[in-house]
Amino acid sequence: MSHESHHTTRPIPFEPARRELGVIVGFDGSKQAVLALHYAARASRRSGRVLTVITAFTVPTPLYTTLAAVPEQSEAEAHLAGARKVLEEARNYLKDYPGKVIYRAERGDAAGVLVDLSSIAELAVVGARGRGGFLGRVLGSVSSALPAHADCPTVVVPRQYQVGESEGEARFEPSADQRPVVVGIDGSAQGRVATLQAAQAAQNRGVELHLLLALPSLEGWLEWYPELDTPEEAVTDHRKTQLEKSLEAEVEWLKRHYPSLDVTAKVRPGDPTALLAKQTEQAQLTVLGTRGRGEIAGTMLGSVSRGVLHKATGPVMVVPYLKDDRLADQPEFIR
Repeated sequence: MSHESHHTTRPIPFEPARRELGVIVGFDGSKQAVLALHYAARASRRSGRVLTVITAFTVPTPLYTTLAAVPEQSEAEAHLAGARKVLEEARNYLKDYPGKVIYRAERGDAAGVLVDLSSIAELAVVGARGRGGFLGRVLGSVSSALPAHADCPTVVVPRQYQVGESEGEARFEPSADQRPVVVGIDGSAQGRVATLQAAQAAQNRGVELHLLLALPSLEGWLEWYPELDTPEEAVTDHRKTQLEKSLEAEVEWLKRHYPSLDVTAKVRPGDPTALLAKQTEQAQLTVLGTRGRGEIAGTMLGSVSRGVLHKATGPVMVVPYLKDDRLADQPEFIR
């Protein structure tokens, strides 16, 4: 499948109700995949959408020196049988899950399979590590990583994720966690799409949304300080004040679309990756765009998003540049 949209500035068409696979989750039987499966099941309960469990298998090209060496069962059949066995593990884990579940064994590279199916999914979920399949690739090469190329938001679930001690159907009820949803913002259209997705996530959970704007250090981030020649504390304070005014406009814009949502916002000086990675300890979900200001156009997963994914201790949602009509009245960002 061609993903031209990820190599341009054109937004990806996104109508959640028409994404027939609902919440997709990559499952390879590993402990991290089980955590992702649990998270995805809760997300499906919260949204009322179908849960689609996907495992992938590849078939190496066979090399047989004699006819007698040809096995009775083909390589493809053997690998498909293995994939179905993995799906049976997922089925057993979800035996008390009350919602609709689809199980799919797909031939192909794990990350590539999920990327292809993300075009008909509302949300993709993967664990932070796997058996060399799903997340071994997702946090590997940017060119094949799921968060970088997916056509829907992707949640990466870390090993610290807690499934709770409930039994039966109750274990898949959405968490009563009252910690906020945090979104990193930068005033870009891509960042605002992530903010809208974060607002929806916070509203669905009935919790506060916190907007965090990181003010990087002067070195390497001079575009944030257009009036600066030498690093002076007074200039930094002045820039922080300017950005706080921009944040007020961001909150007002967001409240027009989510009037009942409790929204807070803060400008915090420091390294964006470090600040947002720290937030993953304190938030129930941290939301990022795939790319923002200062990122190279060819780098689909920006350095901040990539760094946060590697350091996160809580679930992180990475949001691609989705088409959203609510951007029509977005405020001007003071730079």
